[in-house]
Amino acid sequence: MRVAEYRDWAATRPDHERWELIDGVPVMMSPAKGRHQRIVTNLIKKLDDLAEGRGCGAYPGLAILSEAMDDYAPIPDVVVQCGEPPEDGYTSDPLLVVEVLSPSTLILDRGRKTEFYQTIPSLAVLLLVHQNESRVEVWRRALDWTVQVAGPGDVIDLPELAGALSLSEIYARIAL
Repeated sequence: MRVAEYRDWAATRPDHERWELIDGVPVMMSPAKGRHQRIVTNLIKKLDDLAEGRGCGAYPGLAILSEAMDDYAPIPDVVVQCGEPPEDGYTSDPLLVVEVLSPSTLILDRGRKTEFYQTIPSLAVLLLVHQNESRVEVWRRALDWTVQVAGPGDVIDLPELAGALSLSEIYARIAL
């Protein structure tokens, strides 16, 4: 499927179903486990507070579109987008994307999805957050993409949002 066909198809699905388009195939997303949801909640709270000062917001469940790949519409865990929130649940201009890595999606999230996100011109930062250890891969657009790894006690500088995000905030209320 291409994105246009997928969007028409997805619009007919019940609201309680969550689908993303991966390599032209609609893939139903299973509900996230508690640890995953807690990390996402922590991230949304902090990132939304930082984003507000720039006229942006942090959103769960927005599908990402790229003109470079018309067979992909993944739904990352958190998307920071500036301006008005999209009415239809899709965006092609995220500033920051977060994927919380699950054992079942680790290979896809660190592989093909990461390649996809790098095709988005507006994307400045991609955070890959590990669930079972205090570890975040910070992918940042420079001339090319650079990767830094943040660990226990570290703080991730986010000049794009005029702030920072500590790993203790990401993993608050999580036993590691």
